Amino acid sequence: RTEMPSSASTLLVAVGVSLLVNQSFAFVMPSVTTLVSGRGRPDAAAQSIAPTAYHGSFFTAPRNMIGDTLPRSSSPVRRLPKNLSRMRMSKKKEPQFALPLVGSIDEGTQSCRFLVFDRAGKVVAMRQKSKKQYYPKAGWCEHDPQEIVDNVEDCIIGACEDLLELGYATSDIAAVGITNQRETTLVWDKVTGEPLHKAIVWLDARTQDICKELCDKYGGQDCFKEKTGLPCATYFSGVKLKWLLENVPIIKEKAEKGEAMFGTVDSWLIYKFTGEHVTDVTNAARTMLMNIKTLEWDDELCQMLGVPKSMLPEIRSSSEVYGKFKETAVKGVPIAACLGDQQSAMVGHGLFKKGDAKNTYGTGCFMLLNTDTECIFSKNGLITTVGYKMGPNEPAVYALEGSVAIAGVGISWLKDNLKIIDDVKESTKLAESVPDTGGVYLVPAFSGLFAPYWRPDARGIIAGLTQYTTSAHIVRAMLESVAFQANDVADAIMQDTGIEIGTMKVDGGMTANDFFLGFQADIMERTVKRPSMIEITALGSAIAAGLAVGVWESLDEARAMQDKACTYQEFKPTMAKDDVKGRKEKWADAITRCLNWV
Repeated sequence: RTEMPSSASTLLVAVGVSLLVNQSFAFVMPSVTTLVSGRGRPDAAAQSIAPTAYHGSFFTAPRNMIGDTLPRSSSPVRRLPKNLSRMRMSKKKEPQFALPLVGSIDEGTQSCRFLVFDRAGKVVAMRQKSKKQYYPKAGWCEHDPQEIVDNVEDCIIGACEDLLELGYATSDIAAVGITNQRETTLVWDKVTGEPLHKAIVWLDARTQDICKELCDKYGGQDCFKEKTGLPCATYFSGVKLKWLLENVPIIKEKAEKGEAMFGTVDSWLIYKFTGEHVTDVTNAARTMLMNIKTLEWDDELCQMLGVPKSMLPEIRSSSEVYGKFKETAVKGVPIAACLGDQQSAMVGHGLFKKGDAKNTYGTGCFMLLNTDTECIFSKNGLITTVGYKMGPNEPAVYALEGSVAIAGVGISWLKDNLKIIDDVKESTKLAESVPDTGGVYLVPAFSGLFAPYWRPDARGIIAGLTQYTTSAHIVRAMLESVAFQANDVADAIMQDTGIEIGTMKVDGGMTANDFFLGFQADIMERTVKRPSMIEITALGSAIAAGLAVGVWESLDEARAMQDKACTYQEFKPTMAKDDVKGRKEKWADAITRCLNWV
């Protein structure tokens, strides 16, 4: 402590008294979003914000101090303010939020987000950043691994800046959960931590030949099903990893030396933020390498796919502390949950009972039905997967899943490729401008068909075109195609389980479209329920993280919170049954016409 002249001390006391009397102070802090660790790029921020004045009456005592040094890189090192986690305003803005807070990293296919929830399930802060998609060849799709990390880091810092503005501190965050695009495959150097190839995205179809070879060698498309619950398909991580080992020399070389690490996006993020090489059961279940009953990496499966077990992360439960952030604005906060995005949506909806079902409309479309601790193997083209495992000593809860590759990304295709619309929001207006599709049916099998067909030879078609057809008919046909595909999956689930789905809870970007949900209710012939709180997927990983550190004491308490946080709007079927039957028959005809193209 440095001694000060008495005159200086007197001046500081006078200033302090003046501040207390006036009950306010102000200081200016550079935008935190331009202080993202180690890259020196203000333009990389989740959102560019001018210098911000923070006001309040006093500072609270320090709790979890944020680090002021950041990871080294070739770029000039930027430093976060030392007191970022300490700054708090005594007079918080309305509404008040219930502490403690829980963070959620939602790393999706087209964007990533960081959200902060309060104990009542309300969103306190959120930042989002889009991701560049790479298409090096037809049917291929890749992401930049470093961009994945950078975007998440940017969003965390931006959301923490928002917390400060609301009068909260980063030390109010008890834990952070991760939910992620599943199956997307990464390999990085064990020594340097640097990626050895771009991430191969879940919908990438480059492994079609590998899948055919495996099916021929081991006995058909269901050759992995008994142990994994999965068909042999381009969708899953194991065949993508096999392709990398066979086609990227540096990966093969590093793997043979034990110097390569494999992971899905969750593993990559946990490794970069904590240094731990782990995954959870929901993500491991999508690799074709984990035995779905033992929940362990399987020697025989690894041998079949030619994958060294030394590359694989440790499999953990979905709700436990994996490690703590070493850097960023939440340094010292534990990462305490990990769930694949669809399983996280299942938890976010509070689907904790057998027979509970949900459908998520994001880039693709994913329907899950809770089968409790029973591992049901589908006879109708569905996936058997792990729904969640809420703690190291808790049982695994299973689900049947139907995965559709093209949903929201199909609307983006209309905008980016066909240039029919300038903004995805225009799709609703165009679709509603015509009474029907004019006999047009569109099957968006851009990289084959997923559940319940599993036909990699399929390709997209538009059938029923006439001179009467307009762009509005095609847009409407695209929207309707998603509803038809979801109905195919629902039918398969009910056939496999004998469980009648009474209502279908839904979430995802496309559910903002009332027209679409009304049509979905018509074709599915059951009530569709949309939550008032749209951040269901992120809420799921936040719930799992909160359970791990005691924010909520039990699933029952978390479910009670979810019930209060989320009210549901219902969409009921109104279409005549004969009309529904006719449209389903035409859709089935269109499906048969898209097969055997490649």
